[in-house]
Amino acid sequence: MKTSVFLFILFFINLQLYAQELEKKILKSRKESLIENPLTPSRAAFYSAIIPGLGQVYIGQAWKIPLVYGAIGSSVYYYSHNKKEMNRYRTAYKRRSSGFTDDEFMKIIPDKTKLLQGMEFHKKYRDMSFLFIIGTYMLNILDANVGAHLMQFNVKDDLSVKPHFESDINGVNSNVGLKMVVKL
Repeated sequence: MKTSVFLFILFFINLQLYAQELEKKILKSRKESLIENPLTPSRAAFYSAIIPGLGQVYIGQAWKIPLVYGAIGSSVYYYSHNKKEMNRYRTAYKRRSSGFTDDEFMKIIPDKTKLLQGMEFHKKYRDMSFLFIIGTYMLNILDANVGAHLMQFNVKDDLSVKPHFESDINGVNSNVGLKMVVKL
């Protein structure tokens, strides 16, 4: 009994290690295929245009999804809040213009022109929130596209500088210069 339990545990641990190595190989091959595919940036941008954050998942930057949804969600929240407040001020203004004096702002705002100012204030911020919704959606698409482009950028580990000095034997005048050669 003890031997079979020990063999089962050993088999289970071995299976887990094999699964982890297989997952690493799959992720490495997927990342290499993304790097070599020239359509990766446009595909990532398309995915983010369909569902915000999907392009980031496609290129392996899923940690950005809460940022995307947080930015879009907060903009949507402020849009709906300012729209609701604008409608409250507009309804109170319409009721006062009709001759009613029982609206919710009667005690704090006796002048109906102040109701118009409050309505305009919330209308301005409602419109600004809508622009933030569109802006964060576009930034989501742009981020996926740029992230995919940067995946394809080749960065080598060797970033050393090797100076090389040449002297002009035939020249009479001494010149000083700097020459930079970049080999890709």
